[in-house]
Amino acid sequence: MLTDTLMAAAAATEPPSTEAEDGGSIRVRTVWISDLHLGTPGCQARALLDFLREVDCEQLFLVGDIVDGWQLRRSWYWPQAHNDVVQKLLRKARKGCRVIYVPGNHDEFARKYLNHSFGGIEVAHEWIHETADGRKLWVTHGDLFDGVIQCAKWLAHVGDSAYEFTLKLNRHLNSLRARMGLPYWSLSKYLKLKVKRAVSYLNDFEEALAKEARKRGVQGVVCGHIHHAELRDIDGILYANDGDWVESLTALVEHADGHLEILDWSERQRERAESAVKVVEALRTPA
Repeated sequence: MLTDTLMAAAAATEPPSTEAEDGGSIRVRTVWISDLHLGTPGCQARALLDFLREVDCEQLFLVGDIVDGWQLRRSWYWPQAHNDVVQKLLRKARKGCRVIYVPGNHDEFARKYLNHSFGGIEVAHEWIHETADGRKLWVTHGDLFDGVIQCAKWLAHVGDSAYEFTLKLNRHLNSLRARMGLPYWSLSKYLKLKVKRAVSYLNDFEEALAKEARKRGVQGVVCGHIHHAELRDIDGILYANDGDWVESLTALVEHADGHLEILDWSERQRERAESAVKVVEALRTPA
């Protein structure tokens, strides 16, 4: 049922676009995004659409938890903006961008379709990406290195429900902040980084992936899963997490020379809002 509905969404006619056909204003070689969690109220689909319109790339990696099958099985939620994201990804594939989809734990249903292609989007268990400067990066969602997911999946589902409650509270909080003219702020991200046990979990996860990357003979790993964007060296191995589009609104990009960077789209939106306020204030100020 879930897969059939998503297939229908992907096959739907794309709505007319007002964007320029030549692509966005930010041109990079490769983009990695993960943890979109389409199908949940927490997904920031409009910000994601803004990002996808602005960024033009040769390769786009979807690093798992693109669609939240766990949440959709509990309660169906699929607004037009989420369908627009699917259509935008398909449009990029049609326009010549190579789109590679590495499923995660929340969209594990897609692992039934490994080595298949849907609308030009390739489904793979994992990937080895070679950067422009010759480094090899292992691309994986990361859930296979999460002890909770592997040893106590029921606990992961309980945690997911608690996380969804935190995100709901976060939406109400940010609705109030918006009315007060304050920028977006993530309560769930704040709590995650303040709880010592959570910080320890993040470090263990990162080190486990770096260790596995070394075993595979590659120079780095790109992952998602923990909703925490990071780009750092762990004992000579590059650890890169592209973050998420629920809490942090981040993506990992590779520039033409192979240089990697985390793009913080929430910061970009904040800068835009501040610029707009300055323009309005300037117009109101008498000459």
